[in-house]
Amino acid sequence: MQYDPNSPIWLQVMTAIKTDIVTGKRAPGEKLPGGRDLALQYTINPNTAARVYQELEKEGLCETRRGLGTFVTEDAARIGVLRTEMAHQAVRQFLENMEKLGIYANEAARMIMEEEQ
Repeated sequence: MQYDPNSPIWLQVMTAIKTDIVTGKRAPGEKLPGGRDLALQYTINPNTAARVYQELEKEGLCETRRGLGTFVTEDAARIGVLRTEMAHQAVRQFLENMEKLGIYANEAARMIMEEEQ
């Protein structure tokens, strides 16, 4: 994974895991890698990996079971809410980028419709 120097690494890793959850790459109830394995997988510090899991847990997206590890939530409603939140964020980012080009929402929507045809 290549990191954006303008955003905290823990937040970027957290976003990658959230994306895996909402796309089904990581299934509800699936065991996540241990902290050290996560650190190796994303080439991050183990303390950063611990922070990622703490933040995901705060958001209700995973749970740590003592002695067993960390697991993706089985709460389908929570995953659905996350998916919607992430979609809205992607739309906002897209519209911001389009506005930088001088293209506003109505014109951007028209362009999207043209691309789909």
